[in-house]
Amino acid sequence: MFAGLYVALVTPFLTDGSVDEAKLRELVRGHIEAGTDGLVPCGSTGESATLRSEERQRILRIVAAEARGKLRVVAGAGTNSTAETVENLRALEGSGVDGALVITPYYNKPTQEGLFAHFRAAAQASPVPLVLYNVPSRTGVNLLPATLARLAEAEPRIVGIKESSGSLEQASQILRLCGDRLTVLCGEDALTYPSLCIGAAGVVSVLGNLVPRDMRAMIAAHREGDAAEARRWHLRLLPLAEALFLETNPTPVKAAMNLLGMHVGDPRLPLVSPRPETIEKLKRALAEYGLRAPVELGR
Repeated sequence: MFAGLYVALVTPFLTDGSVDEAKLRELVRGHIEAGTDGLVPCGSTGESATLRSEERQRILRIVAAEARGKLRVVAGAGTNSTAETVENLRALEGSGVDGALVITPYYNKPTQEGLFAHFRAAAQASPVPLVLYNVPSRTGVNLLPATLARLAEAEPRIVGIKESSGSLEQASQILRLCGDRLTVLCGEDALTYPSLCIGAAGVVSVLGNLVPRDMRAMIAAHREGDAAEARRWHLRLLPLAEALFLETNPTPVKAAMNLLGMHVGDPRLPLVSPRPETIEKLKRALAEYGLRAPVELGR
């Protein structure tokens, strides 16, 4: 159901810290023009942890309204509380989104049985299909392939996984155990092409905030069986992808977007703008890639 380039959308803020709704609409329209397959608002890159409930709902409705009929929207809805996650999912009824991204609970460090129970509760409450999100570096817990296979068997509403463990072996095990029951989306830009080669259907990309057309070109080359062209794109994109994780996401990508004249504002506390040395490295990476202001996604 979900395949291709899904962009983990940043949340643009005004100087007073409020959501820049006009910029948000502009970003969505840019991705429509660029041919992006889908957007994932209110995820880690969208600073979901510091969004208030009313802000989250407003962002999702804006993105869904702008995107309707033109690209898919998978709404970030997970928290470290099962009850709150269920509440977020139920609030998606009638919102116009196509699916929901549900992260493994962070800080709590649940067991595999706890993860199984959490995601079953989420699936049974959700009005839309679910893409689970495994990112151990942020959450402190790893959703194991065997647990994911149990979930895919038990809950048909669970249709995908954003796999961000950084392990191609783990992604391979998921593909081996889950087969056609679950779509695997890479969650690490630097591993997009290798993940496609082992059977992933696409990527949820931070880098796509900057170069969606190039990310799509790599995916298209792979689909068309042009391994040399896909590999060329992979190696060209790799230094830029690495630069966007010099500090905690999304601080580098927002800084890069601002450097390119996209004006998405600063991250919210406790995140802060990157260190000066990081900014210099970002400038070099952007220049070496050939990116200079002003940049428009649709061109």
